Amino acid sequence: MSDATFLDWPFLDESHRAFARSLEDWAGTILPGVCPEDEAHGPAMDQTARRLVTALGQAGFLKAAIPAAYGGRAKDFDVRALCLGREILARHAGLADFAFAMQGLGSAAITLFGNAEQQARYLPKVGTGEMIAAFAISEADAGSDVGAMTTKAVLDGDHYVIDGAKTWISNAGLADFYTVFARIGDGEGAKGLAAFVVDARTPGLSVSERIDVMAPHPLGSLRFDNMRVPAANLLGKPGDGFKVAMSVLDVFRTTVGAAALGFARRAMDEAVSRSVKRKAFGSRLADFQLIQAKIADMAVAVDTSALLIYRSAWVKDTKGGRVTREASMAKLWATEQAQMVIDQAVQIWGGLGVISGMAVEQLYREIRALRIYEGTSEIQKLVIASKVYEGLTL
Repeated sequence: MSDATFLDWPFLDESHRAFARSLEDWAGTILPGVCPEDEAHGPAMDQTARRLVTALGQAGFLKAAIPAAYGGRAKDFDVRALCLGREILARHAGLADFAFAMQGLGSAAITLFGNAEQQARYLPKVGTGEMIAAFAISEADAGSDVGAMTTKAVLDGDHYVIDGAKTWISNAGLADFYTVFARIGDGEGAKGLAAFVVDARTPGLSVSERIDVMAPHPLGSLRFDNMRVPAANLLGKPGDGFKVAMSVLDVFRTTVGAAALGFARRAMDEAVSRSVKRKAFGSRLADFQLIQAKIADMAVAVDTSALLIYRSAWVKDTKGGRVTREASMAKLWATEQAQMVIDQAVQIWGGLGVISGMAVEQLYREIRALRIYEGTSEIQKLVIASKVYEGLTL
């Protein structure tokens, strides 16, 4: 582990420190065999992602993603453990962070809004890695604007018939089930949405395309053609869809910041290492004040990001309720600062930093999407401002 002094902060307790030490040891010894670097991309990526979920489940780390009633660490979520998991895994391998995070995000709606039968059917196997989860909300014209979705669900007897499409879906084609959001009734905008748990083998569900992105991971689009889903698969009540989605994001936006923090820590480690080994004009790079200034900026960015992330996670874990303001601040700051840290790390590495396959080059590709998914940086600023103005008479 690079700088581990944050583990002594009062936001974390001894169980979190033990979790972090155990995962760090696993990531340093077992992870390279589970996720070889040459298999984290290309044709072997799906198999590697599936293997990662299985290995994380067998090692017990996916307990952070499910409630205590089904073998998890806490009543609903241990957000601090989720953040530690994403930070540590992101520092070691982006695909490992992806596999870990999606188990929680894909099943979170079941944890928060599912009934006992739904929870018993899915959550234990999510925690053991026997089932892979996915979250299907985005559409081609409905990303940040969730209320613009057009996928429609119509009640027909004891089933809902769902037609439409989703895109940018992580684990598309790999998941065993999807949390799918659709419009029911005639409500406009965010009104009239509903969430369903949909088994991957449901007739009418297909993976219409795979999407290749700059930091590869299993990603694709889904189509629903006259897909019949039992009404019993509804999560919560009809019309609860927007509340379900926002409640899930209220938990997982903080963890996106944690993944960014992991990428930033790795980039800073790489930059420091390069600066003390590389010589120019007869001196180490580390001896130049301009390089020292860059390292100082990195250190401040890393620590302030960690403070916001673990503040948000601590509030959620100990106080409960919504942490929209805290989570948006954590995601916004950590992702934007990680972009800066990684960019400066590439600069310190110079020409080697832009060679495909170098650690800082991979991090440069990994970080970019985090400023977009689960709410863009621009959306986070609007959310934060709305919370500042909340309750004021303007």
